[in-house]
Amino acid sequence: MLIGLTGGIGSGKSLAGDFFKSKNIDVVDADDLAHHALDREGEGYKKFLDIFGETFLDENSEIDRKALRKYIFQNPEMKNKLEEIVHPIVQNGILNFINNSNSIYRIIIVPLIAETNSSSFYDRVLAIDCKKEIQIERASKRDNSNEEQILKIIQSQASSEDRNKIANDVVENNDTKDEFLMDLEDIHKKYLILANND
Repeated sequence: MLIGLTGGIGSGKSLAGDFFKSKNIDVVDADDLAHHALDREGEGYKKFLDIFGETFLDENSEIDRKALRKYIFQNPEMKNKLEEIVHPIVQNGILNFINNSNSIYRIIIVPLIAETNSSSFYDRVLAIDCKKEIQIERASKRDNSNEEQILKIIQSQASSEDRNKIANDVVENNDTKDEFLMDLEDIHKKYLILANND
């Protein structure tokens, strides 16, 4: 059984992923795959330089992700070019994960399931939902970004309502970490039953 785990920035997707890993469930994060696609040793690095040149390289010849993120938000056509490099690498990584995963069910963390109309790829979709002000607070602390940047990212993503509409299961993450983990425990038990009945 393949679960797509989705949610907006700062909603708690990574924490949920860590929880499922602690239950010996195989988890892959599409954002991690995308991030590593542009590593110096990654296959996307040379393609990136061919299109973007060396403008976004730091003193270690690594890509300055923060400067790049700011630039592509202001230049949609370059965002498309970046996605043309990164998306095929991410898709290959996901297929490798599916082919090599052995846990009773598998989880792929994908922020943009609603935006890409890709819910049919998964047996179930699990959405992590939380209030916008909590998203902003969490993401600002984690990324050292200002509120304006976080709001731009939130506005570029699907709304909570749109995400929840495509989800089979929704877990709220507005309260304490312990409450969130207890709700995930219930979801895990549910998935074990479903996977065993497959």
